[in-house]
Amino acid sequence: MTVQSKAVVTVLGFDRKGIIARVSHVLYERGINILDISQTILDGYFNMVMIVDLSEPTCPFDELQTDLNALGRELGLQIRIQKSEIFEAMHQI
Repeated sequence: MTVQSKAVVTVLGFDRKGIIARVSHVLYERGINILDISQTILDGYFNMVMIVDLSEPTCPFDELQTDLNALGRELGLQIRIQKSEIFEAMHQI
């Protein structure tokens, strides 16, 4: 049985067509499943948060990070991915 490893993907920038499709495609090509997604558009600004499953990726995490950063530059967006362990550690005493 594979242990589930999660990450948080955030996307921020001016709204335009195809943002969700392009980000999802990069994740799909690298074997990453989207577990949860929330997106809003406020006064023309697009904001999305995804929880993704890193249990069976087809590439190293650093490569995924680089690919998402490159897509962000191409689309004029800020795209970040962080492993969920960072968030969990911040909330433990």
